[in-house]
Amino acid sequence: MPRISKLYDSFKNGYVVAVLTVLLAFLAVAALVYKPLTMPSTTPVVQSHDISEVTRLASLDRKNLDYLLIAEPLSDFPRYVLKYKGADEIRVVKVPSSTHANLEREVLLKHGIPYAIAQPQYLAKHPGVLDDKEAQRSALAELASFLARNAIGIALLAFLVIGLRKGLPGLTGGASVIKPENLKGSMDDLVGMEDIKSEVAHLEEMIRNRDIYRSHNIDKPFNVMLTGPAGTGKTKLAGYLAKKLDIPLIQTSGSSLESGFVGGGSKALTAIYKKACAQGRCIIFLDEAQSLFMPRGRGDKKWDDDTANTLLGLLDGVKSDEGSGVIWVVASNFDDNNMQMDEAMLRRFSVKINFRLPNRAERRELLNVFLSRKDPACIDWSRLNLDYVADITANLSPALLETVVDRASMIAIQEKSLITTDVLFRAFERASIGMTDRATTAEKEKERERVARHELGHFFMQIDPLLRQGLSWEEVKARSNLLKISTESVSKIGALGYVLSSANDVSLRTLEEMEQDVIQLYGGVAAEELFYGPRGISTGSQNDIQKVTGMLDLMVNRLSMYSRSKLDYSQLKAEASPEEALREVEAKADELYSRTLEAMKEYTGLISALTGILMERYVLSKDEVFELLAQMVELPRKAA
Repeated sequence: MPRISKLYDSFKNGYVVAVLTVLLAFLAVAALVYKPLTMPSTTPVVQSHDISEVTRLASLDRKNLDYLLIAEPLSDFPRYVLKYKGADEIRVVKVPSSTHANLEREVLLKHGIPYAIAQPQYLAKHPGVLDDKEAQRSALAELASFLARNAIGIALLAFLVIGLRKGLPGLTGGASVIKPENLKGSMDDLVGMEDIKSEVAHLEEMIRNRDIYRSHNIDKPFNVMLTGPAGTGKTKLAGYLAKKLDIPLIQTSGSSLESGFVGGGSKALTAIYKKACAQGRCIIFLDEAQSLFMPRGRGDKKWDDDTANTLLGLLDGVKSDEGSGVIWVVASNFDDNNMQMDEAMLRRFSVKINFRLPNRAERRELLNVFLSRKDPACIDWSRLNLDYVADITANLSPALLETVVDRASMIAIQEKSLITTDVLFRAFERASIGMTDRATTAEKEKERERVARHELGHFFMQIDPLLRQGLSWEEVKARSNLLKISTESVSKIGALGYVLSSANDVSLRTLEEMEQDVIQLYGGVAAEELFYGPRGISTGSQNDIQKVTGMLDLMVNRLSMYSRSKLDYSQLKAEASPEEALREVEAKADELYSRTLEAMKEYTGLISALTGILMERYVLSKDEVFELLAQMVELPRKAA
């Protein structure tokens, strides 16, 4: 053991590296000075670039060919060396490397023409083979040739040398230690999120007052799990916490532990832990760690769970005081509600903080914060309605809201204008839908007419329940979540038109609301059937029908909304269940589509009138749509 330790220390101190470097230099010099002890031949060499000399080999009598060699096949210009029996000369054809690959495959290999690689001894004996009005190879060229012939061995040797000094990938922790003074931001940067801030304040209090918790016999490490949608600030929070506690942070990700080496992830985790222990008090932040939380024992290889098993042990801490100051903080976009997780792993985390998307008031404040960081001269505050922008950006994370604000800046710079509500709206549209293109459908009048009717069908099925209540157009407009109707194409979603609507913060939906969602989705295909007949329905309804299928499967099979037996039929394995469930889904789809068709018949006149205007303008905003409707019909219907 002392001898092994001494050998490792010699590697660590660089002695072996120095020896290997000298060895490599010696081999390089040897390659330079080495000259074959063969006298040059007097056989004349004829250089050529005529590739047909090689292609003719496929039809010539090969008995006349003395030999065929390829010189420098790995160079940019390999040379074909041809010697015919009875000939007094050697023919050399110089070809590009790409042509060489084709010639070798299509002529030599395909027709079974024997050939070999020209060896250094042959090239030394016939120097004219490589002499095409260029100087003989210099010492540098000799070295390059040597390195090319031994590239794999040299690369492997260099890899091992570097690995012994700095660690092979996956065998050591590559994460660096970030000092608290180098961490940016603070807890105040988390706009709103008071519930999350309260949890973090409680966590900070637990860490600072460990003695109080020990008096309650709570001496486990305060391992922390952060879960929630992407872009909600989990990564930033880990840095804020380390800065507030004035302790260093070591950050890595779950994917960086997947080294490809058996045991690589385990060794990396252990190395990171030792690095943290050396700091005394330290936070280890493991981002995107969901792969480590999957249930163990699913793989057929015994080492599949090595990394997770190692993490389990490290989360418990060590028996000595070595790791008492180490806090593990892991982040994942998934939690145990939407992904099956290992129970043993979940028990290791005494603190779980679940992030959420910001509500309307928080979105407004976030938008105000992001805009306030810009030069005041870039924003027209008099034409900026943050309440409206907060309404239309429901379900966006803080990161996406910042993207919308940055996109608004790009639009303002491009148009040499100020940031206004309209600019922010277009930025939101660009971030959520993508780029729109008017030229794609400009010359396709029939297609645009169909798209216009399709999208108007969606819109009228959206407001149909409000109109059946006998509301005025003003009241319907106030309660409608429509933003715009467009016949511009969107490459991101593969559509030739769209209805842009704002979402709702509350995700709970009743049976009646879900049925209305299905009817709204059916509105497009129902409008096409009314105007073009059952055989005139286009493929533009594919995305709508896919969404309807998923919703009906949820309503019928997973939530049992139409059955007194409240069961999740998707979990049952009975043979009769799939067929029975399919029949019920088909029956409900037929019922809701029939309701859509009946409701749509009352709007065919309005759809025809608006189609022409939409064809002319390409886009109608919410204000424009309801202004036109108010001019056409004062009260579209009475309460049903």
